[in-house]
Amino acid sequence: MSVELTRRDEFALLTLRRPEKLNALSFAILKEIAAAFDEAGSWPIRALLITGAGGKAFCAGADIEELRHRSLADQKRGAELGQAAFAKLGALPFPSIALINGYAFGGGLELAMACAFRLASPNAKLGLPEIKLGLIPGFGGTQRLPRLVGEARALELIMTGRTVPATEALSIGLVNRLVEGDIITAGVAFAREFSTHGLLALGFARSAVTRALDVPLNEGLKIEADLSTLAYRTQDAEEGMAAFIAKRKPEFRDA
Repeated sequence: MSVELTRRDEFALLTLRRPEKLNALSFAILKEIAAAFDEAGSWPIRALLITGAGGKAFCAGADIEELRHRSLADQKRGAELGQAAFAKLGALPFPSIALINGYAFGGGLELAMACAFRLASPNAKLGLPEIKLGLIPGFGGTQRLPRLVGEARALELIMTGRTVPATEALSIGLVNRLVEGDIITAGVAFAREFSTHGLLALGFARSAVTRALDVPLNEGLKIEADLSTLAYRTQDAEEGMAAFIAKRKPEFRDA
């Protein structure tokens, strides 16, 4: 198997294990990733961490040899497969964190951008180089990159295909943090900054932010009002407010 799903304390860890190919994505591996997301969604965990084996790459993108000599219908089905697999991350009941250790190119960066958060090692290099092959991103890159870094920067990165070093990725908002040392340990520590909060409230917060990106401000405010009302009706909200008044730590039960 090129995809390994394991437990790391109260979290799940998905590792791409194809280091001889810099963890490049084949269509078979995309199906494995989608299945792993489904399995993780059934586990009683607080977050999903995603990384690549070998130390050199998170994921170097698509397996280019597999892309050649395909029919247009096959190519469209392949793009839809990748988009559908990565979209599963947004539907999980807990946040996801990409741990970018090395190269994150093409489909690898598209996978990272589909996560709620991105941490990168100082040696990470990111980019969407498809234009250099006469192609454009097909697994969500043209849609998620401008939402993260803005239209002008996204157009530049997509139309030049240039590589972005870790420090620049941080400065433009493509990654949340740069981390030293073991990136999985750093990812677990980052996840624990929010994992003690109730999953219901975390989910409402993610939904309010992501849904607002597609609607005018007045519609986004309505979404926020609806979701904040739903959050107020949860047992976790009652516990959180009671704990605040009693000056104690809340015990959320995701209910």
